[in-house]
Amino acid sequence: MRDGAGKMKKYRVVHYINQFFAGIGGEEKAGIGPWFEDKPVGFGKQIEVASCDRLEVVRTVICGDNFAAENLEEFEKTVLPWIKEVDADLLFAGPAFGAGRYGTACGTLCDRVSSRLGLIAVSGMHETNPGVDVAKRTTYVLKTGDSARKIGTVVQEMVQFGLRLLDGDEIGSPEDEGYHPRGVRINFRRKERGSKRAVSMLLKKIHGGSFETELPMPVYDLVPPAPPVVNLEEALIAIGTEGGIVPRGNPDRIEAHNASKWCAYSLAGLDNLKKGDYEVAHGGYDLVHATEDPDRVLPLDGMRRLEKAGRFRKLLEKYFVTVGNVTAVKSAERYGREIAAMLHDEGVDGVVMTST
Repeated sequence: MRDGAGKMKKYRVVHYINQFFAGIGGEEKAGIGPWFEDKPVGFGKQIEVASCDRLEVVRTVICGDNFAAENLEEFEKTVLPWIKEVDADLLFAGPAFGAGRYGTACGTLCDRVSSRLGLIAVSGMHETNPGVDVAKRTTYVLKTGDSARKIGTVVQEMVQFGLRLLDGDEIGSPEDEGYHPRGVRINFRRKERGSKRAVSMLLKKIHGGSFETELPMPVYDLVPPAPPVVNLEEALIAIGTEGGIVPRGNPDRIEAHNASKWCAYSLAGLDNLKKGDYEVAHGGYDLVHATEDPDRVLPLDGMRRLEKAGRFRKLLEKYFVTVGNVTAVKSAERYGREIAAMLHDEGVDGVVMTST
């Protein structure tokens, strides 16, 4: 788009990044609250260069990953006015690649900026990032790898895509343009009517040919149920939870959102989980009742009563825990395999796993 003098129009950009890309630090600085600089920070200068100076980064908003993910409401209330007051044309968030907490903040900010401020927003994330689902219906999230190794290329792609949106160019399909599907269906005419196309696809399927459906449906794994415990009275039983019950101080720093790990802790000598000795690492639900009595989420007290009553032979003297809140499906699948392998090695016959 050109201005009245025939020159290509220059646009004002706000860029959102986390503490790592701002050069502040890593996990030790993830709890830092939001602030801004009225200039490009970190790789933000690349945005201006990649746009041939058609984009000017007028403000960089920075926030620690933990703070943003654990205080989303406060994060929004603080940051949205900062974006609005500079009269920006575009928000770039990230790219976040496969970083879940960072992606959640980017996705949330893109969604709110688009829906509440009417501002164009662009981000970039890997398909497993939970931030994709947060943002994809209101904005464009370009597909990336799971690490920042190709950040220069991704920034270039985001810049060119953002300029096309600002210039009012027509945007094609996710497959053609490289963004995550948004769940938006667009009607258009084809030469052949629908019934003929459907029969053609059916014939290809019957004869083993290749075809592409016009209405892709979500595909879910089919997980067969585990066989029942044959003799419960002789069984070794384990307990675990994705509800984030951890020893006081959260020693392994399980994240409140999009957990990057699972952990196991001893239950030896314990008949219940005492208030003050355990806490809740999980975000996204009211922690009052679980903090008051951790057995409400991880029922050690009830399991010990059943054990003493002879309902099963023995309780495994450790429990496993992670946080399910916006945790990527691929991560959860890996944790499941690793936990199952650990329980198999311990000779466990059955598991009671609780949620929130």
